[in-house]
Amino acid sequence: EGLVTDMAVSVAVGRVPYATAELLNITREALEQGIGVLKPGIRMGDLGHAIQQAIEAQGFSVVRDLVGHGVGRKLHEDPYVPNFGTPGEGIEIREGMVLAIEPMATAGGPAVLLDSDGWTWRTKDGSPAAHFEHTVVVTKDGAEILTIRDAVPRH
Repeated sequence: EGLVTDMAVSVAVGRVPYATAELLNITREALEQGIGVLKPGIRMGDLGHAIQQAIEAQGFSVVRDLVGHGVGRKLHEDPYVPNFGTPGEGIEIREGMVLAIEPMATAGGPAVLLDSDGWTWRTKDGSPAAHFEHTVVVTKDGAEILTIRDAVPRH
């Protein structure tokens, strides 16, 4: 009916160092933490803070230059959904909002650069990064995942 969803998954190819596998696991868990706090009446800062805490508590960095977003008839709509924040700040989350929640974390610093191809993002310091994303709709009781639930692999 002209509506879109958005999702992303990071996958380890071959054998990767334990720290990289842990980065993948923590970033996926941060997505789950963020979705877990969603409900009408919280603030965007509450959502971002939950994601930020899940990542930074494990010694990883949150990418701040790229954020989640609203989803509807266009892939990227308002509001912006940062993966960091201060509890109680930002816009109020309302029932019916459709959001792409997409934590991005790095094993090094948070800075990223866009390659000359205009598509590929890399960490400025060359450290590994991970990105997981689901599109959700905010319901009166929390959030419902609209993208495939089993698409996010566990390591």
